[in-house]
Amino acid sequence: MTSAATAIDPARKSLLWLVAIGFFMQTLDATIINTALPAMAASLGESPLRMQSVVVAYALTMAMLIPASGWIADRFGTRRVFFSAIVLFVIGSVLCALSVSVGQLVAARVVQGLGGALLLPVGRLALLRTVPRGEFLQAMSFVAIPGLIGPLLGPTLGGWLVQYASWHWIFLINVPVGLAGCLATLRFMPDLRGAVERRFDGAGYAMLAFGMVAISLALDGVSGMGLRQVSVLLLLVFGFASVVAYWLHAARRPEPLFSPSLFGVPTLSIGLLGNLFSRLGSSCMPFLVPLLLQVSLGYSPLRAGLMMLPIALAGMAMKRFATPLITRHGYRKVLVANTVLVGLAMASFGLTGPDQPVALHILQLLVFGAVNSLQFTAMNTITLKDLDGGMASSGNSLLSMVQMLAMSLGVAAASAVLAGYTGVFGLETAKQTLDAFQATFASMGLVTIASALIFWHLPAEVRAAHPAQPEVSGQG
Repeated sequence: MTSAATAIDPARKSLLWLVAIGFFMQTLDATIINTALPAMAASLGESPLRMQSVVVAYALTMAMLIPASGWIADRFGTRRVFFSAIVLFVIGSVLCALSVSVGQLVAARVVQGLGGALLLPVGRLALLRTVPRGEFLQAMSFVAIPGLIGPLLGPTLGGWLVQYASWHWIFLINVPVGLAGCLATLRFMPDLRGAVERRFDGAGYAMLAFGMVAISLALDGVSGMGLRQVSVLLLLVFGFASVVAYWLHAARRPEPLFSPSLFGVPTLSIGLLGNLFSRLGSSCMPFLVPLLLQVSLGYSPLRAGLMMLPIALAGMAMKRFATPLITRHGYRKVLVANTVLVGLAMASFGLTGPDQPVALHILQLLVFGAVNSLQFTAMNTITLKDLDGGMASSGNSLLSMVQMLAMSLGVAAASAVLAGYTGVFGLETAKQTLDAFQATFASMGLVTIASALIFWHLPAEVRAAHPAQPEVSGQG
């Protein structure tokens, strides 16, 4: 990271480090919790197979707040909002550590998500307005490095803390980092506001946010909340109706949150739908794999965390091959074929058993990490590549929202599928639990394979335009 930072104006180094650390906090916390879920469940008197709400609450809160992040920064200033985001994140972390029930923990994760949702968008906005255009790509590449380190470190650190301390420390370690971030924000973050005050589309935001929450709660209610079928059906109906109402509202409003004209760009429309349905399957893997390893195969938290390293390492190694592959074969061929490979890699975990060699587990994780990384890079770049300057910011926010929403829906859907299979196979023996996990992996793999049909509609001639085209979103 140092070599990248020295090439940038020294006056901006501190701001770059501040934004990078904020991004690191966000990505670390999104992954560190997965390995600790069984220990949390035991401490809070809950089944480890019903802890998905802890993950869903964080991702869903981030998805809800991202559409408003730009307006909030313009209205209240980048310094105040970034400072408040860190404070909320730290308060949420402390509340998580003090939780004595799953309900309290979910509520604390919402507070944490309110802070996490603002860290990257507001930090990126501050860089956009202070770094010269010629240095912006280099600056964003520097800031993106923690986005790769966080998922690499998170599961292992989480497993280590659970095994040698307690699960509470996966949240408490955010406190000193957050306090240092608050002091650095007051000193180094510029207080920037939007040049033009535009009226916030509160009605549109309420409809969109309610739709996302209702649909996620409906899926989560199938497995984790014990909602009756009628309640789930009502939530789904009201959720989808609210989303449809938003787009009807946006078509008539001069300055909506997301203009329907965005969907006049074919690559963006296909890219967003592909992101949503592809991630609906693959985003459940960081949640399901540590559970499988600990609940069904008897792995310790630390060993389960270490087993997640191959996914992150293979993902980082695959980044260098993504652009050459897309340049040579085009987006459609790469995404259709690779989506099928991602689904098959996921379904292969349906063959996992206690007698399977560890080397084969590692090979499965390496393959999944490589193809999943290629998937993210290709999906993110195709979604935004054809947007002009006026649409780029709005399109990027929409993509970030879809990514976090897909993570929330993916974990909720996988938990619902797992709950369904545990009802079929039972939970009395380890063999029955393993059967339920195996069927869940196979089913979620099929969901991912089905999303390849969306990418088939991409124009065959679309290829990577630049040899060094970066991955433009911070979430993939």
